[in-house]
Amino acid sequence: MNTPIFPSFLRPMKPEEAAQVDALLRAAFGGSDEAELVAKLRHAGAMVGEMVLPLGEAVIGYYALSKMVAPQGWLCLAPVAIRPDWQGMNHGKRMIGQLVAWAEGAQKPVVVLGPPAFYERAGFSATKAANLVTPYPKDFTLLAGHDGAPAVELVYPKAFDGL
Repeated sequence: MNTPIFPSFLRPMKPEEAAQVDALLRAAFGGSDEAELVAKLRHAGAMVGEMVLPLGEAVIGYYALSKMVAPQGWLCLAPVAIRPDWQGMNHGKRMIGQLVAWAEGAQKPVVVLGPPAFYERAGFSATKAANLVTPYPKDFTLLAGHDGAPAVELVYPKAFDGL
């Protein structure tokens, strides 16, 4: 009888997993943009945290949190990735749901730019982000960890320039 294999709990990325994360990002997104973004955020010291979803010695899920330039104390979620052969199994939703629960409990605002249908199912809110001023498409900007929709300007880390 085959025992099903499931990923472990989400945990902080270990430095020696950086190459696996790079490969995961390239596979999940079909290119290098997200891997290069992560490298730039690390190099600039803008990274606040990197979480991985391990499966044995492999990394099948990842997300990064970086410091927003403004508003002070806000965080940005990007990128989020699940290895292609593990997509569609709700692992991404579970990872992001845990992040949203933390953000709400800590009252730590986290902004994400991405498909509203996915991020709203995981707990982010387009309504809460309605008054944010952003250099990116407004319809794809969502917020967690903040009760209202403040009229503040979002200033992303320099690593996001050109995306």
